[in-house]
Amino acid sequence: MNSILIKRTRINSLVIIMLLQLMVYVTMFFDIPVARQVLGFVYFTFLPGFIVLKLLKLNVLDKVEIVLFSVGLSVAFLMFAGLIINEIGLLLGISQPLSSMHLILILNSCILLGGVLTCLRDERIILYKDQSLKASLFALIFVSLPVISVVGALWVNIHESNSILLFMMAVISLTFAIGVVSTKLLPSKLYALVVFVIAVSLLYHSLFISNYVVSYGSDAPTELCVFRNTQNNGYWGSTEFYPRFSSMLSITILPTLYSNLLNIDSTLTFKILFPLIFSFVPLGLYQVWRKYIGDKCAFIAAFLFMAQQTFYFEMIALNRQMIAELFFVLLLLVVLNQKMKPNSRMLCFIIFSIALVISHYGLSEIFLFFFSLTLVVSFLTQRADGNIKASMVVLFFVITFSWYIFALRSAVFDDILKYGEFVYSQLGEFFNPASRGEMVLRGLGLESSPTVWNSISRGFAYLVQFFIVLGFVGLITKRVKVHFERSYLTFVSLSILLLCALILVPGLATSFKMTRFYHILLFFLAPLIVIGVRFLFELLSKRKKELKVSILLLIILVPYFLFQTNFMFEVTESDSWSLPLSKYRMSSLKLYGHLGYIDSYSVFGAQWLSRNMDIERTQIYADLASQRNELTAYGMIRHEDVGILSNMTKIVVNDAIYLSPLNIVGGIVVGEFYSFNATELSFINHANRIYANGECEIYKG
Repeated sequence: MNSILIKRTRINSLVIIMLLQLMVYVTMFFDIPVARQVLGFVYFTFLPGFIVLKLLKLNVLDKVEIVLFSVGLSVAFLMFAGLIINEIGLLLGISQPLSSMHLILILNSCILLGGVLTCLRDERIILYKDQSLKASLFALIFVSLPVISVVGALWVNIHESNSILLFMMAVISLTFAIGVVSTKLLPSKLYALVVFVIAVSLLYHSLFISNYVVSYGSDAPTELCVFRNTQNNGYWGSTEFYPRFSSMLSITILPTLYSNLLNIDSTLTFKILFPLIFSFVPLGLYQVWRKYIGDKCAFIAAFLFMAQQTFYFEMIALNRQMIAELFFVLLLLVVLNQKMKPNSRMLCFIIFSIALVISHYGLSEIFLFFFSLTLVVSFLTQRADGNIKASMVVLFFVITFSWYIFALRSAVFDDILKYGEFVYSQLGEFFNPASRGEMVLRGLGLESSPTVWNSISRGFAYLVQFFIVLGFVGLITKRVKVHFERSYLTFVSLSILLLCALILVPGLATSFKMTRFYHILLFFLAPLIVIGVRFLFELLSKRKKELKVSILLLIILVPYFLFQTNFMFEVTESDSWSLPLSKYRMSSLKLYGHLGYIDSYSVFGAQWLSRNMDIERTQIYADLASQRNELTAYGMIRHEDVGILSNMTKIVVNDAIYLSPLNIVGGIVVGEFYSFNATELSFINHANRIYANGECEIYKG
């Protein structure tokens, strides 16, 4: 195929960049709705990284890698530049260095300077190839999935009908099936696009079910609190609110830059922009895997990674981990790419390492653990690994602990000791299965299933685990021909060992949060399901078996996906934990207490309390759900400033009591150790009601 190559002169290339900047300036200064947000996001999320790629002359990357590296380098640039602007601005006495005007002028100047340096190199710019244009027209069918996802979630809110979302789940399953069985209907060159589109669709269907953040039992409210604190102050300080959260630039400086530059609400920054960035994670994993197991098998592995419910439920409430996972994947791409020039490779490694460390301390420690042990294994086996060098491990170690000492002081080390002491204290319960935690018991089949549908769901989950283990057996026995590099094979082996440790060591799964950690282990284990199915047919037959492998994978993964998304539980009217599919029939306790749903009544009440009460001089009481959710996210009230209600709580003069829709409408109060009926709050009869909006009330003692 002939490619359309357009070589721009230095002056023409510079004009293109200046025109882009002019468009950004116009949309920002005149605050043109939609255009400012869309153009600004694309401009700041792709162009800075693309310029860096050109400066580094990374011409060995393919199209998918160019997109991934451009996004990763751009996000890293925003965090680094934001930190430098913040620190220098404060030194110069500027009270709000992260204000919109400072950011627009400085960031655009940096991008223009980089563009000038790029143009001086006089390199060719390949705009597109003629065959990719045809592919993109065919792909319009799949590009509509995110729109269906958003419309479906909004439709649930308006009409309490999930029919559109159920249709979307069916289309995703059908798209995956077509991609596995027919390269004519879905060519392999479209796999990357389909992976990205499915990722966006699954994330958005969970996020747009509410106008506000949803905690899903995780950290989104606290993350929003520290983000809004940074944005309101106009500067970043590592010890302001919640030090462990405030020290992460991924949820302080990065969203502040996006929100101020694009003039987008803080909640929408987390609900729209961060999931888009996170959607590049499965795309990056697809890129990592394809060189080992081929395009189709990498597509199947990426689907398994996205099908697991942690991806689109729990992860959307962990914004700092969303950003960190992008850099985790990019580090894998850098380390496993031998075609890059050594200097460029090391520079990218340093950039992504710093970005990972300042995004999420837990994921940084996991990465350091994998890299360190891989280097140790390489040393013990006396087999040199060309991918991972001692200098890389030492450098990452120095970066990690330098940042922790600067921003967190001893907080991380205290956490490590605390978790270590907890696991050590549980060792005496080694023969007690309950010490492994609820998720491990469920995974081992030691917890009874409430319905037959739950049993079937677990059956497909067990099949996935079985073939992952079988794939590992086939890999180490070399019965399946897969050319994993030694370092990646070590990553896989360590993942299997960690998975076994989570099951065997009491308290470890609880400390590591089993679902999140398994999600990370799938970075290395997901391809094993394909290898496991292939290994099974190798044992049964020597004949050509690709079609049988594909069919068996579909039989396992499509139902697994439908059960994980709770599609099957919804259509069978069984107990479902999917907020987007089953919100309309959930109990108040599950909706507000367990899933952390926040509605307008809760937000208005929390904001009124924050504006009208002297938080520092008033003892505030609320139930545990409200303390962790709306009072933190939208009231900007720290956890330690809120006392947890119990049926024994004594109220004195000037104390404030916040009652949420769960308490008023649901009649339930979530205490620290148990839940009880709101009618047991006898002190309410002697308190004065000072605020009410229909479903939320505030009393004063």
